[in-house]
Amino acid sequence: MNKFIVLGASVAMFATGAMAQESTVNGAVGGAVTGAIVGGPIGAAVGGIVGAAAGTAIDPPPERVVTYVREQPIPAQPVMVQQEISVGQPLPQTVVLTPIPESPSYSYAYVNERRVIVDPQNYTVIQVLD
Repeated sequence: MNKFIVLGASVAMFATGAMAQESTVNGAVGGAVTGAIVGGPIGAAVGGIVGAAAGTAIDPPPERVVTYVREQPIPAQPVMVQQEISVGQPLPQTVVLTPIPESPSYSYAYVNERRVIVDPQNYTVIQVLD
């Protein structure tokens, strides 16, 4: 039975690309274990896929990053874009991001009268503050 659980979790992780983020891997493994308990080997595979999907939620930034962004002055010329600003969606590449000192994996911008924390690698909105 243990071989089926491990196999089911492995298949689910590779089938969904779950190794991309740690939270996704944790979701896949947790889902596989729960699925195995409830539904055996088939449940492990299905649970792994469902858990991986749930694990893709974006982790919020550390509180020090949120505090830093909240303390920054609002720019005189706000950036306006046509699309709705929401977590998980990328900003247009034309938006100028401001890096956050001592936290290079985060940047921020003031877009559509809202402060947003962004992943500078792919412009994905991580958190909307205003």
